[in-house]
Amino acid sequence: MEHSENIQLFEEKKVRVVWNQEEEKWYFSIVDVIGVLTESVDANAYWRKLKQRLKEEGNETVTNCHSLKMKAADGKMRLADVANTEQLFRLIQSVPSPKAEPFKLWLAQVGAERLDELEDPELSIDRALEQYLKMGYAESWINQRLKSIEIRKELTDEWKHRGIKSGGQFAILTDIISNEWSGKTTKEYKTFKGLKKENLRDNMTNTELILNMLAEASTKEISVAVQPEDFDSSKEIAKQGGNVAKVALTELESKTGRKVVTTLNAKDTLSHLKGN
Repeated sequence: MEHSENIQLFEEKKVRVVWNQEEEKWYFSIVDVIGVLTESVDANAYWRKLKQRLKEEGNETVTNCHSLKMKAADGKMRLADVANTEQLFRLIQSVPSPKAEPFKLWLAQVGAERLDELEDPELSIDRALEQYLKMGYAESWINQRLKSIEIRKELTDEWKHRGIKSGGQFAILTDIISNEWSGKTTKEYKTFKGLKKENLRDNMTNTELILNMLAEASTKEISVAVQPEDFDSSKEIAKQGGNVAKVALTELESKTGRKVVTTLNAKDTLSHLKGN
């Protein structure tokens, strides 16, 4: 099943979702939904009890629900019970909550928006812009972030075209690029910024984003020109692309006397980003 994981927000609370491209359906983490509806201190325990009761009652919706790997709070991929929109509508009936009706409206909206985006990809950019604004980011930073998404997509498309496998091999190449220009792998970079499960790029300053974009755009252009035939060749190209940004970083730091890669992150420096 080809799918992509995402995070949706309902009243500032995160709900993990997976888009099944083949079925064109969202699958939602049931525990996350339970947490939103009940505000339980232990949504997992609540769901276990509810699931058991519904099974004993012969509820077919629970029987038809299945599990998918999703990123857990500790950052690891773990199996989680999921339900599609139709199944969730039925499950919500079993959860007494004043948020049930608003959540149903939200569910319908999420589904409609995704189908709209398949027809018009620009809508996904517009919605990402709106979401970043709600989170407090400055428009100048948001513009860079959205451009970085476009450049990353172009790079991963090029990797796929060269037979690179998504997942492990993508991660290796990304680490090579990052380490070459910033001196840190993705994990080291996140640790340096005090991040755990947060998205690294969402916590970069404007300058960091620009240099990372330069590194990835350079890697893509070199790959298109060289047309590597194996993974080892792509690793060398990733290093070359990262080095293009490293040269720019070194020159900038020599002119300003300031380090480009900093501990600044979105949690405590949104005001700083607005000034960049």
